[in-house]
Amino acid sequence: MHNELFTIGPVTVYGYGTMIAVGVVAALLVTERRMKKANLRYDLVYELLVWALVGGFLGSKLLYDIVEFRTLIEDPIKFLDFTNGFVVYGGIIGGVFAGFLFTKIRHLSFWCYMDYVMPSIILAQGFGRIGCFLAGCCYGKETDSAFSIVFTNSQYAPNNVQLIPTQLISSAWDFLVFFVLIWIQNRRFFKKEGNVAACYFLFYGCGRFLIEFLRGDSRGTVGPLSTSQFISVFIVLAGILILATSRFRADICQAKETEQVRSGRRNPAEDDGTKEINFKKGKSGSLSDDDLQNTENDTYSDDDLRNTENDTYSDDDLKNMGNDPLSDEELENILRDSF
Repeated sequence: MHNELFTIGPVTVYGYGTMIAVGVVAALLVTERRMKKANLRYDLVYELLVWALVGGFLGSKLLYDIVEFRTLIEDPIKFLDFTNGFVVYGGIIGGVFAGFLFTKIRHLSFWCYMDYVMPSIILAQGFGRIGCFLAGCCYGKETDSAFSIVFTNSQYAPNNVQLIPTQLISSAWDFLVFFVLIWIQNRRFFKKEGNVAACYFLFYGCGRFLIEFLRGDSRGTVGPLSTSQFISVFIVLAGILILATSRFRADICQAKETEQVRSGRRNPAEDDGTKEINFKKGKSGSLSDDDLQNTENDTYSDDDLRNTENDTYSDDDLKNMGNDPLSDEELENILRDSF
């Protein structure tokens, strides 16, 4: 594979960076469309993306520096090299933490947004792994199998050697998990917020743990496990814990209503059947026949009743306030004029 796709003057376009960009754009568009369809604050997707990218970038770099600390300590200047040396799990952890901070600052439901964002995250990861394939990084072990790839111009993978195409396997798994998560959420397979995100941790963690056995590149170790396998154990446990504690979170079907209240698009007063009617001077409007019929069931707050002191009425209205009983038609006319 050739990582250099083409060159225009002094500018060289690389396959790895291109696929990362494609993944980010695809994740953004999918998240925006799905949140818009659910009547969530899709306008915040771009701001959330910035937070997640910054958190993911810093997290992936930090974890790489931790894993390769012994190597980097020999040449400390490499700690400041932000052009290479990143770990996917560090990006996931950093991005999720940044998303948590964002939702708390914005007073949004963290788990609700996680359910809509995490499927898009693994979609972006699928494209990113194609970028790894083009660059030759994250390569697999040597194999005699027909299902193999031979690199001839890679700066990372051994050239002219049959290798397991772990990048393509990872990409295929990521795309599969993406569609499974969408299927789960669209059918409300789980009823609580956070369960779709939990399935992401479960599926991705298990897949990553198994694919690591096929990897041939150096990734650091923790005992008998690679660093990524060690982290995968905790990622899977986190998914199980989120599912086990789901009864303490809101129903996923209420996420839409909750967000509408928080964003001011729906008045919570409507939940208990009460109606808001403006008695203030200068306000005008009309009531339907259904509104008039339902007035006997309406409830009004103390503020609404106090505001009637400032209302004005015509002479005809005052005449109608005597002791004579009012007909239904007269009552209807008074109500229509008043509101």
